[in-house]
Amino acid sequence: MGEPWLLTPGPLSTSFAVKSAMLTDLGSWDSDFRAMTAEVRARLVALLGEGGEAYTCVPMQGSGSYCVEAMLGTLVPRAGRALVLANGAYGARAAQMLRVMGRAVVVLDKGDYLPPRGAEVAAILAQDPAISHVVAIHCETSSGILNPLPEIAAAVAGAGRRLLIDSMSAFGAVPVLPAEIAFDALVSSANKCIEGVPGFGFVLVRRAALAEATGNAHALCLDIAAQSAEFERSGQWRFTPPTHAVAAFLQALREHEAEGGVAARGARYAANRDRLVAGMRQMGFETLLSDAWLSPVITTFFCPADPAFVFADFYDRMKAKGFILYPGKLTQVDSFRIGTIGRLDTGVIDAVLAAVRDTLAETGVRGAAPSGAALGERARFLAEVAA
Repeated sequence: MGEPWLLTPGPLSTSFAVKSAMLTDLGSWDSDFRAMTAEVRARLVALLGEGGEAYTCVPMQGSGSYCVEAMLGTLVPRAGRALVLANGAYGARAAQMLRVMGRAVVVLDKGDYLPPRGAEVAAILAQDPAISHVVAIHCETSSGILNPLPEIAAAVAGAGRRLLIDSMSAFGAVPVLPAEIAFDALVSSANKCIEGVPGFGFVLVRRAALAEATGNAHALCLDIAAQSAEFERSGQWRFTPPTHAVAAFLQALREHEAEGGVAARGARYAANRDRLVAGMRQMGFETLLSDAWLSPVITTFFCPADPAFVFADFYDRMKAKGFILYPGKLTQVDSFRIGTIGRLDTGVIDAVLAAVRDTLAETGVRGAAPSGAALGERARFLAEVAA
């Protein structure tokens, strides 16, 4: 058996060509590497489509969370006040970042998985004129929910405030069009829907907003205004760049274009999700979310109530069969997650489903239905979303 399939929201399974691109050593100041960086930046801006000419791309060393912190610390003024829309771990992390850097923060906490709605955002902004920025998570992978970004953006724009988007696990597969969604900046990472490897992320930021942000940053290294200025001046990163990861990412961007861009990548992921969800439901598993809120990135399933089901054993047996799952993050009920991004297609998903069936049989799990408490949690979700 070769390397396992990563059924996670990133890092994820990459193509052989992406891996191979890392086999050449590159000089960080060399003209060839500067040209690679310039192509990466231009390709990422182009993915925004109409209206993208108002934005620039600022790559940043480090994980996605480093880039989120860089975006927040640079674009939220020291005297600013941010509203964070939280419905999982990543909204909570953004709020913690703002607190650590000394920014005033208000949190709309929707719990583990309920979506923040535009009307709620509009009401908070009307009540608190001091709020300058709103921070939204596009796809909250704690639950797998795709948050309603268009209605959130409309509420923010209607109130004359500024929107910052953590699109870490969605950009490249779910469109974010400046012609339709007003935002100051969006952040994502190399090892997500573009299908590169870890090592850096990037901020797509409106040039006018960036020009206003000089001197805001709370940290030397996490200053996207300074990083952008250096790219414009010399074409180089301010500090040692992840050269091998950049080379892999450029190959991944070329593969993304060859596949058909954002629409085609998103369609493949959605097909993976639909095949997975249908097959898991046939076995008796239940999703946390109703179909309307399922992202194409990752899906949360309730653990079976059958006492023979032990997730740690289930995980190990699936790994032995070549599939690495993702533990659950819900606090109220037991769950686990299966990602559908990366170099996966429906053929791989069929193999995943076969492995799940075999594992249930091996461990004596007679039914995959969740507990009554889990079903009650789902009913509560449906009722609150409907309301």
